[in-house]
Amino acid sequence: MNNPAIYHRSAHWKISWLFVGIAILCLPFADLTINTYDPMAELGRLFSGLLQPSIAAIEKPFEALLQTISFALLGVSAGSVCGFFLALIFRFRLVRVSCALIRAVHELFWALIFLQIFGLHPLTGLLALGLPYAATFAKVYAEILEVGERRAYDTIRHSAGISSAFFYARIPDLWQHFVTYTSYRMECGLRSSAVLGFVGLPTLGYYLSTAFLEGQYAEVWALLIMFYLLIAGLRYWLHPKLLPFYLLAAPFIIANDSTITFDNIVRFFTQDIVPAPLRNGEGSAALWHWFSELLMQQALPGIVNTLVLTQLALVVTGVIALLWFPLISGLFFGRFGRSTGHFFLVVMRSTPEYILAFILLTLWGPSMLPAVVALALHNGAIIAHLIGRYSEALPLRIDASRGINRYAYEVVPRVYSQFLAYLFYRWEIILRETAILGILGIATLGFYIDSAIQDIRLDRAMLLIAITALLNVAVDSLSRVIRSRFRLSMSPQQTR
Repeated sequence: MNNPAIYHRSAHWKISWLFVGIAILCLPFADLTINTYDPMAELGRLFSGLLQPSIAAIEKPFEALLQTISFALLGVSAGSVCGFFLALIFRFRLVRVSCALIRAVHELFWALIFLQIFGLHPLTGLLALGLPYAATFAKVYAEILEVGERRAYDTIRHSAGISSAFFYARIPDLWQHFVTYTSYRMECGLRSSAVLGFVGLPTLGYYLSTAFLEGQYAEVWALLIMFYLLIAGLRYWLHPKLLPFYLLAAPFIIANDSTITFDNIVRFFTQDIVPAPLRNGEGSAALWHWFSELLMQQALPGIVNTLVLTQLALVVTGVIALLWFPLISGLFFGRFGRSTGHFFLVVMRSTPEYILAFILLTLWGPSMLPAVVALALHNGAIIAHLIGRYSEALPLRIDASRGINRYAYEVVPRVYSQFLAYLFYRWEIILRETAILGILGIATLGFYIDSAIQDIRLDRAMLLIAITALLNVAVDSLSRVIRSRFRLSMSPQQTR
């Protein structure tokens, strides 16, 4: 083929079908059964609660809402500040590798680790959010600095100095990119903050999980509606002029009477996470037996299940994104139709995967099916939103076809490379979420990590968390190679 565009379009379809083929090969190894006695009856009870949402039986619902906001504000703010300074030295390999490993560990895993050190102290939630967010901010801020305009900076840095040129030339030019991405991470922070309630912190997730387990679906919907309104109104209540007041009030909102015991910190680092054979003074043979047993009985089965679930979720995410992006595109729907589509996608992408999986597991029982559907709905809605906005900039001829022909022959071929760029970027994120869904009972790596923590075998848990991080880094590296090989790119502020 002499035409590069045709060559890359053909390559894009080939890599797509390769991933579909791998997903089909994964099906025999996936447990996709429904294990509940009458899932449709339970589904009916769930949606009946939507008709009469109520917060009457919820203890302190608005305090939980304020806790969710406060943890998100403080965690994201601390992460953005630390991430900015890390971005300035991100060119050093040690910084890049450290950030990659830190952000590869899910916020809930960080929360489980810090629970063992600090208990239910607010510092647990703040570090669980701030640490991985700082690593993520560092990567994206560094990318923004790398691709940003440098002419003004290069012009004045020799006369004004590097520091002055940076703050007077580079920061003003890139400020809007930083603000746009940080605002998006605030939405992510609210989702993560809500999910922290599932490990005991007093955010919305705590009350949501309690209401679900008790079958109080009216309360479930009331809490979900509160959360959707919080996300939908983000641009209105999170005004820049009010942000300093929020940040001043947030520490007082999350404060509680928990105390940090120095002995717990020392014991965690000197005993709890030290492999049992070393802690007991046993030899290298006992250490190897401990490691090989953990690897064969837990790590490898967890890795296989995590990869199988990730591959299925990735392919279904792609299908959903391609089906849903026309809902918000002016090429297919009018103003009313697009508004309805926007509302639908906002609900889907605003609901954290963990909460979606928790709902579906309650309805269908423990298997990979709820996890696949939850991951695909959430990530598919995110990609559909991005592709829908991208498609509106496409120029069409006056005599362009309409309906299904416009979709199949005019629009999809022209947005497909951008669609793949988003999909492969979400690959590592889907893998990270897949691992954490093991806490809900699905036999991914998270299942074995949670089991080890419940059994107070923190040495095993830390090793499994390290394996999870390395797996995420490997998939992220493979994703970058594929995006580079097939020239799939996007601007840094669109990436997460």
